[in-house]
Amino acid sequence: MRRVSRGRSVGRGGGGTRDTKGTRGHGAGHGGEGDTRDEHTSTRSAGTAKGEPMDGRGNGRTSGQEGRGTALVTGASSGIGAAYAERLAADGWDTVLVARRADRLEDLAARLRAETGTEAEPLVADLASPDGLARVTARVARGDVGFLLNNAGINGYGPFAELEPALMAKVLHVNVLAVTALTRAAVPVMLEHGRGTVVNVASQLAFAGALPPRPLPERAVYGGSKGYVVTFTRTLAAELGGTPLRVQVLCPGLTATEFHLSRGETPVPGREQAVHEEGGMPVGEVIDASLRDLEKGTVVCVPGVEGASPVVTLEAAELAIRSASRGTLA
Repeated sequence: MRRVSRGRSVGRGGGGTRDTKGTRGHGAGHGGEGDTRDEHTSTRSAGTAKGEPMDGRGNGRTSGQEGRGTALVTGASSGIGAAYAERLAADGWDTVLVARRADRLEDLAARLRAETGTEAEPLVADLASPDGLARVTARVARGDVGFLLNNAGINGYGPFAELEPALMAKVLHVNVLAVTALTRAAVPVMLEHGRGTVVNVASQLAFAGALPPRPLPERAVYGGSKGYVVTFTRTLAAELGGTPLRVQVLCPGLTATEFHLSRGETPVPGREQAVHEEGGMPVGEVIDASLRDLEKGTVVCVPGVEGASPVVTLEAAELAIRSASRGTLA
């Protein structure tokens, strides 16, 4: 059984190819051959086409180098989103940077243009609002986005019985509805072009939110929303089997970003020190794992999980549950 040094994903898929006629392609590298798996196809990625590898460590554009296309990144003003956008731009992708904080987006866009020679388009939008989501959805549907990173999220931490309904609605709008709507806008265009990549950021809490001895309390809505992202992405990958699209759900654990420094949208004093004490994974390692697993064409990426055993065990449990449901009704 194959082992990976960082990040374990399940499934098989292909990648996009670069347009050889001087126009920009919509894929990001090639998918590997993947593992030989059983009949459980819900975690298999989509396509099998191969193109140039993308490891996120490209040197940007050089003379005569074609661009890879346009990548749209939500939650791009900080953390995983900002760092992932930097990697994509360094590898030759133009970027559309989506977040609420205009000053940070402008600063990031200017830096990407200067350092990589790529185009960087700030798009200020609040995905918790219908108008903001509509504007970003329209941008995705324009047809030039070949890499979609659904990274924006709201944590909504707090006791469920005390959670403000307005905050709960924001968590679900950003973490569930926006991911679904933007993916829906991207996939038809990617299918038309015959290439494309969708990465949806979930969380290890989708699997471990209620497990002892650290039950990670006060995250019921957040963990539930990320559980949706995992199931949605795996099921979509199975549905797109045989197409050249690549679909991944990225499930980081505690990451050393400012995302964990607030409860919902309210900063929590002392949280930064707690994150460092818990040993949050550097954001660069999370992106390394995601990009490596995209190269393999696999679907479920859990940075830091060594080997296949945990995911294989999960698959076995799912198969057992499905088999049990085939019995004769009482």
